[in-house]
This record gives sequence, C-alpha cells and structure tokens, in this order.
Amino acid sequence: MGDGKQREPKQSRGEQIQAAEQEAAKQRILAQAEAERIPAEETTRAVPERRRRREG
Repeated sequence: MGDGKQREPKQSRGEQIQAAEQEAAKQRILAQAEAERIPAEETTRAVPERRRRREG
C-alpha cells in the first residue's frame, strides 16, 4: 500500500509536467556549468599579480 504514496496520486498532470520541466532545466544548467568549468590545474598556472605589476 506504500506504492500509492510513491506515485503521489494527488499530483495533477500539470504539476507532473512542471516538475519534469524543472528537472530538465536543472540538468541543462548543470551541463552548461560543467562545460564552462575551469579545471583547478589551469587556475593554479596563472602568473602571480606581483610579477605583472613590476613590468608596468
């Protein structure tokens, strides 16, 4: 009888669609963030600011 609770029969069709759309949007945002992410190895290779200041 716990099966009915898992399916949430009270949830309307519109709410199910909205939840699915929200989940899809979340996945798109996470995928985009992962694509734009800079690996830590690349950030540690940056030239220290003090070295650039001496040149100027």
